[in-house]
Amino acid sequence: MERRVQSYYQATAHPRPPRPPLEGEASADACVVGGGLTGLSAALHLAERGYRTLLLEAESVGWGASGRNGGQLNTGLRKGAGELIALFGREQAKRLFDMAEEAKALVRERVQRHAIACDLKPGSLYVAHKRSDLAWMRAEVELQHEALGYRSTRFLAKAELEERLASRRYHGAIEDADAGHLHPLNYALGLAGAAEAAGARICEGSRVLALGPGELRTAAGRVRARYVVLGCNAYLDGLEPRIASRIMPIANYILATEPLSEAAELIRDDVAVCDTKFVVDYFRLSADRRLLFGGGEAYSREPPADIAGFVRPHMLRVFPQLAGRRIDYAWGGLLAITMNRLPHFGRLAGDIYFAQGYSGQGLALASLAGKLIAEAVSGTAERFDVFAKLPHRAFPGGTWLRKPALVLGMLWYALRDRL
Repeated sequence: MERRVQSYYQATAHPRPPRPPLEGEASADACVVGGGLTGLSAALHLAERGYRTLLLEAESVGWGASGRNGGQLNTGLRKGAGELIALFGREQAKRLFDMAEEAKALVRERVQRHAIACDLKPGSLYVAHKRSDLAWMRAEVELQHEALGYRSTRFLAKAELEERLASRRYHGAIEDADAGHLHPLNYALGLAGAAEAAGARICEGSRVLALGPGELRTAAGRVRARYVVLGCNAYLDGLEPRIASRIMPIANYILATEPLSEAAELIRDDVAVCDTKFVVDYFRLSADRRLLFGGGEAYSREPPADIAGFVRPHMLRVFPQLAGRRIDYAWGGLLAITMNRLPHFGRLAGDIYFAQGYSGQGLALASLAGKLIAEAVSGTAERFDVFAKLPHRAFPGGTWLRKPALVLGMLWYALRDRL
């Protein structure tokens, strides 16, 4: 039985058809594991290319991070233009950035093509938590314009920012007219419907228990497939040990206020907002005028006893004027980060393809990952390999000892956020 997530997204999700579990023997050209955005996009693109495609989801479509996240459609990767250029040079940095731009465009194209009602809205603000952030933010905008050819960003000084955001906490911002935000669960459900319309079969309640060359096993069935796609991300667990140590699952938490009469005063232009802290605060308005606010991270799968109480102090430091407002929903979930905060793509022996470790940028990048995986399965892997060739290291200590080392590191950076 599916474990329900008491989120605002779940409460406002569109109706979904029944998708019975896999029972007995099945065969497919491609078997996709995971009904989040990676898996759904892969299933959709594979089915459109004519592959007999079966998707197995342990819970229900969009149950994991794909249906619980902050809903922010961000530009680029977790590393900015300057960092990408320093790591890879201008040509490769621009190629990576352009593909991340394609990811945003792909989300918008699919929303339009399949008439997915997911409250897609334009614009974002990347706000400076410290005064010292302003210098590099100005340089970042200039690099985006000149080195990457991206001219949708603009630097905002504190006075102009405070005309747009009813908080005195921040010192300036990068405004991005081509970023955006949406209802992530309804977007995922829309992709699922599109994949089924293209011919894919989706089985919910079908956790994959064993994976071997060309064969997958669930509690009630078995699948033989030429290709396997792993789209499990933070919920990979021990299914594929060869890639598990390259990601670290961390928990993040979000709340939703009651509908606010003053919503338009809080975020004047109804854009998504994210700050520059290492442990970020991020927030936006829902279609029914609630503030959706994410803040704080934890390194245990067990959520706080009071999630709303855990997130609320972060919200009040930004918007103290909301002290008396009711919290209607609070929830959390796992996302996966990599050591270098760049996504981890690759292929394993036995025609197993995977994409994971989006490090908070998964809404757009996971959608693109599915498209690139379908291209690679079809024999055109050049674009997939742009990401597959990115260097990745295992977390220190592998899958057993990585958590204590990460916690120490994250606590150090969280302390720096307060200085």
